[in-house]
Amino acid sequence: MNWDDILRRTFTTLSDVTPAQWCQGFFLLAAGGVLTVAVLPPDAKTLLMDYGARNAQKSPSAGSSPEHSDGGRLVSLVAKLTAWTQVPHSWFGAFYVVSLACSVSWLAQYLGNGLVLRYIATSQAAARDTSSTLGQVALGWLMMVLQAARRVFEHAAVIKPSKSTMWVVHWLLGLCFYLFMGISVWVEGPEDAESLLKMAVAIPAYLLAWMNQYRCHKHLAGLKKYSLPEDGMFRHYICPHYTCECLIYLSMAITTAPRGAWCNRTLLCASIFVVINLGITASGTRKWYAEKFGIGPVAHKWNMIPFIF
Repeated sequence: MNWDDILRRTFTTLSDVTPAQWCQGFFLLAAGGVLTVAVLPPDAKTLLMDYGARNAQKSPSAGSSPEHSDGGRLVSLVAKLTAWTQVPHSWFGAFYVVSLACSVSWLAQYLGNGLVLRYIATSQAAARDTSSTLGQVALGWLMMVLQAARRVFEHAAVIKPSKSTMWVVHWLLGLCFYLFMGISVWVEGPEDAESLLKMAVAIPAYLLAWMNQYRCHKHLAGLKKYSLPEDGMFRHYICPHYTCECLIYLSMAITTAPRGAWCNRTLLCASIFVVINLGITASGTRKWYAEKFGIGPVAHKWNMIPFIF
């Protein structure tokens, strides 16, 4: 088999991939990348994954140089790379502005019968998969808008300015996540059958998580610098705002689930990425709290998911 045959077959295979599958592939590959980083030597993982308060105080293993810590030269290389490619942690706010802008642009595409939306919808329809209803799609879109709008408000009016930084790859991955989410909330619809049971499960779960995440962020914003959160859901969880985030995306996956399924596959893949990404961050937060405040205050708390993690 020559290169022309290989390229032809590759192009044919890729052309058969539906828009929903492209989104699913991105979320799962991103989750796999996060898991890969999570199994690196501890110092390398810390340099690549920590951000915010933990990033502000991090360094390779105390008392050792990167050359002699776990991973040796790898850690030294990672330390240099991440030092050169830091961006302000406040850039997190761009995620939600982009998310809101995407939602508005897709609404405009729908109302104006836009070319891009028609192309994606036609490509997806050719796969003849079961799809969500127009009402489900509209509700999923509204959920995404409400989440993005609340987070934009929080970054503007609630969250305190910070001088901490994060690796630019975190920021780029977050931007890509919200760009793909803008498509994912509607790419598997619409069809003409409603599912009231799914709505009855998903909508209360979404509203509960949406309101409690705001309370968590407001509590965090009101703390003294690098102090231990203890009020509300923080009495039982290390990162309850992550618990809420996971529940928000899972409820969206249920809300937009096609007929005969309990979850929208594309948004389920997005939820898997969110759980893995935030779960690893929650583990790092537990470790940071234990080092700073002792094991006692965090020993009885779940990281993120009750009775599981």
